[in-house]
Amino acid sequence: MDKIYRENILFHYKNPQNTEKIQKPTHSSRVANYSCGDETEIELKVVNGIVKSVSHQTRGCAISVAGASILSEFIEGKEIEEIKKIDKEKVIELMGIEVTPSRLKCALLGFESLKKALGSKL
Repeated sequence: MDKIYRENILFHYKNPQNTEKIQKPTHSSRVANYSCGDETEIELKVVNGIVKSVSHQTRGCAISVAGASILSEFIEGKEIEEIKKIDKEKVIELMGIEVTPSRLKCALLGFESLKKALGSKL
């Protein structure tokens, strides 16, 4: 089972989902991990409290890119109030891999950008 999750991380790294820029996003945020140079920008188009489209532009390691890609797929079509309830543990669960403490910041970079875009704290 572990191999399947690793393959999923590599798939999202090589083929990140939801990378098209959004015309006139309603929410956006950019965050960086200054210790390694990874960077993620999240854009959302929210209509009537629901994420109609999501985009991310992530530059960095496989964990950062895959994490943002997986998260973007998960939140599309969900209500903002539901998304605000997502926590760090849920993001790690979505990734399906064990994340070492040294890679935690990378894994949560997209989540940090999402929370910032929504005006929430981690």
